[in-house]
Amino acid sequence: MAFAKTADGVRLSYQVRGDGPPLVLLPGQANDHHWWDGVRADFERSYRTITFDYRGTGDSDKPDEVYTTRGFALDVLAVLDEVGVERAHVYGTSMGGRVAQWLAADHPGRVGALVLGCTSPGGAHGVERSREVHRALAQRDRAAAERALLELMYTPEWLAAHPGPYHTTGDPDMPAHARRRHFAASAGHDSWEALPGITAPTLVVHGADDVFNPAANAPLLAGRIPGARLHLIPRARHAYFEEFREVAGPLVLDFLAAATG
Repeated sequence: MAFAKTADGVRLSYQVRGDGPPLVLLPGQANDHHWWDGVRADFERSYRTITFDYRGTGDSDKPDEVYTTRGFALDVLAVLDEVGVERAHVYGTSMGGRVAQWLAADHPGRVGALVLGCTSPGGAHGVERSREVHRALAQRDRAAAERALLELMYTPEWLAAHPGPYHTTGDPDMPAHARRRHFAASAGHDSWEALPGITAPTLVVHGADDVFNPAANAPLLAGRIPGARLHLIPRARHAYFEEFREVAGPLVLDFLAAATG
C-alpha cells in the first residue's frame, strides 16, 4: 500500500497501474478508487493510470474538517509529486470532474488533456437535479433510497443483467462525518469564473439521460471552456463510463491520443 502526504499532513492512499503516459482517474463524491474497477483495464493498456482515495474515503486519512473540490485538487498534486509525475492527462467524473476543473484552471502546467465526465460547473450557473430526484434519494427507507440511486446510475436493463456488487454508489466504510464533508464539498463547487482560463484540450462527455447530474450541465461546460468538445451518449445515465464502456472508453482514448499527438 502506497501513501502520499499533503501539506497539511493528511495521508492519501494511491494506486498506480499500467504503462505509458500518466493518466489520473478521479472518482465521484464519497467514492474511492474502486469507482474505476469496471473500466480501468481499458486505460491501462495505453496509460500509466493513477488513482487515489480522497481524504475521507478508502485507506486515506479521514479528518473531520472542511473539504472542498479545490482542496481535493491540491491532494491530486500531492499524489503526482509523490509518484514523480510533473504533467498528466486528467479524467474526472461526477465530483471528480469538479476537482479536475480546478486542477486545469489553477495548475495548467500539470494537466495535459482534460476529460470532464457527468459533471457540472456548480454554483448559480449549474443545473441542479430535480426535487423528485432529491426526494427519491432522501427516503427514510434506506433500501428504497439505495435502489433509487442505482436507477439514477444505470438503466433498468443493465441492472437486470448485472446484480452487483456496484462500485459507484459510495464507499460503504466511509464514516458519517466524511460523507457529510464530501457532500458539502461537491455542493459548494463553483468554477464558472475560472472555466474560460482552462487551456488544456478538453472533452466534455455526459450520459444524455443523466438526471442525477443533469445532462444540461454538459453544454454549459463545453461552451465555457475554450475549444472544448462535447459528446452526449444516448440512453446513458450517470455511470455512462461503465454501462456504456464500449462507447465511452474508445471515445476518451481517441481523444487522449489525438491530444497527445
